[in-house]
Amino acid sequence: MGLISFIESAGRLLSAGHESKPDAVQDESKPAPPPPEASSITEELIRLGLKLTGLNVTVDGKTAKVTGEAADAETRDKAILAAGNVAGIAAVDSNIKTADNAPEGSFYTVKKGDTLSAIAKSVYGKASLYPKIFEANRPMLKDADHIYPGQSLRIPPEA
Repeated sequence: MGLISFIESAGRLLSAGHESKPDAVQDESKPAPPPPEASSITEELIRLGLKLTGLNVTVDGKTAKVTGEAADAETRDKAILAAGNVAGIAAVDSNIKTADNAPEGSFYTVKKGDTLSAIAKSVYGKASLYPKIFEANRPMLKDADHIYPGQSLRIPPEA
């Protein structure tokens, strides 16, 4: 699939053997924490219910390498985002296969002041389509009003 870049200082803080801290988001202007252990990222993907057959996660420097097979492109893209939206990870090297070999989806990095409505207006031309972006990023997003600068979101096709 490829290498996808993320903002390493923004994201969820994870620690091995502990639940992720859902509201512990780094400010992208602060130094990034050290990369988490691969087992923490694996636990996060499992906690989010992202089912990948043969899931294997390794961390090399600030890059998470994720391999396995997903049932569909949506699950693959969500797994990439879940791994990349972890504080300390600057890139995800994805080799997640899907049965249909669909190309990776479109991603958007949240900027200061963004809302899902503003992103929907910019991407689709209609602010009212924000629920489409919200649903495409569940279970990582639990509330449409809780996005943060530096976070990457999956942008589904308009159709």
